Amino acid sequence: MFLKRYTNDFSSMIQQYQLNDEQLLFTGTPEMPIKISLENSFIHPIVGIEDGRLTNFFVLDEKKDVHLYTTNEQAILLRSFSTDERYQGKGHAKEVLRALPEFVRLHFPDVTEIILAVNKKNLAAQTLYKSAGFEHLEKIVQGEFGPLYVMNMKLNSDKKEATSND
Repeated sequence: MFLKRYTNDFSSMIQQYQLNDEQLLFTGTPEMPIKISLENSFIHPIVGIEDGRLTNFFVLDEKKDVHLYTTNEQAILLRSFSTDERYQGKGHAKEVLRALPEFVRLHFPDVTEIILAVNKKNLAAQTLYKSAGFEHLEKIVQGEFGPLYVMNMKLNSDKKEATSND
């Protein structure tokens, strides 16, 4: 598994990316954040690639909504996290989340915290994030589709060599 910033080289893979109706209750398709990123340099679409297949998609937001979830100005917001439905249940999401801290350290060296908001009803995602090292904060915010738990992962400052391709 490797993480890479989205480029147009991945556009045909994005067009084939599949989310089912249950997934769409909690996340959106990749097309809109990709479009938003074209005009906002602080929005970074990221793809997870395994054996030449696009298995996961998410966005790292340096600025737009970070303040809604934390006062830490060195935080980055993980959003729109999804797994192509054809690859769900195969451990890809967990692999992506395990690779994420090193990817962030490499590409965003000033970031000290990864933060996310997850729908209170999305128990599977909460379990996934917790197993990857995210912790629940005492904060709940109102999202478009209901209350969201805020979770975070503090990044230690030791600079290990990252294994990301970019």
